[in-house]
Amino acid sequence: MSRADELRLLTRIARLYHEQNHTQAEIAAQLNLSQARVSRLLTTARDEGIVRISVTAPHFTYPELEERLEAEFGLKEAIVVDSVADDEEQLFRDIGSAAAFHVETTLKQNEVIGISSWSATLLAMVDAMHPFNRDTQAKVVQILGGVGNRVAEVYATQLAQRLAQLLRGETVLLPAPGIVGSADAKRVLMSDPFVQETFRLMDDVTIALVGIGALQPSSLLTDSGNIFSDDDIARLAEFGAVGDICQRFFDATGMPVSSPVDDRVIGMDFEQLSKVPRVVGAAGGARKTAAIRAAAIGGWINVLVTDRATAQRLLGMFATPSSKQEVSR
Repeated sequence: MSRADELRLLTRIARLYHEQNHTQAEIAAQLNLSQARVSRLLTTARDEGIVRISVTAPHFTYPELEERLEAEFGLKEAIVVDSVADDEEQLFRDIGSAAAFHVETTLKQNEVIGISSWSATLLAMVDAMHPFNRDTQAKVVQILGGVGNRVAEVYATQLAQRLAQLLRGETVLLPAPGIVGSADAKRVLMSDPFVQETFRLMDDVTIALVGIGALQPSSLLTDSGNIFSDDDIARLAEFGAVGDICQRFFDATGMPVSSPVDDRVIGMDFEQLSKVPRVVGAAGGARKTAAIRAAAIGGWINVLVTDRATAQRLLGMFATPSSKQEVSR
């Protein structure tokens, strides 16, 4: 076969397959070739540059931003959504909806799902989720205490219970406040058998759904009553804290901030979090950018769901930290 004949055949097969939507079997029958040869010739057509495959991203999708975030921060997956940057409520809904889709499409049987309290984005995620039509055998474990202001406490309980209902799974609540007044009070509560049972399950969590908090608490967290005092916040700032996950604080390089406030938090700690195979951080907005960046650098999340403006800020301010966390994933 001459070169011209080969190129003619490659072009014919490529047009039949890619432009006229014939199957490989149909092409093989029409041209009296084996299907295996048709497959090989289609590969050759791509190698020769006769076929050039391009992916056109639909409007409001940002695959390049997602890929850059994954590369720069070592994430398993980044999900970037379009949103109105100056409308915080809409931001919660848009990020929450994307996080809901991620959970719906990736959840496996018998997952142990940890979910933190006091996150408006996670509330929006649960609101956006569709009920599963199969029993997932999932356990939904509350990984940060939810007892507090009566109205806000309902949100924390509903967050875990509603998620379990949607997944047709089981709820395991953490019957304690997220923050207590003293280390002694924490020791008393940690002796409760129901609290101990929940903490044992935290070691089995396969996917953690977490919000990422800035140093200054959100309105939802403030309303819950599970906040530190102004003096505590000032002390954390002196230690370099920029954000938290489950009220466990870290600095700009992602390193845990060692502080007496840690002894008053009832919830998953960094050592437990570092052992969770998949940690999905759902957060966005200018106020939280430094905290999101630090959480990603520290490796405390490996899936990030955020908005386009925040993604652009994260990439624009990226720098390699001078030190690494001691607890690694």
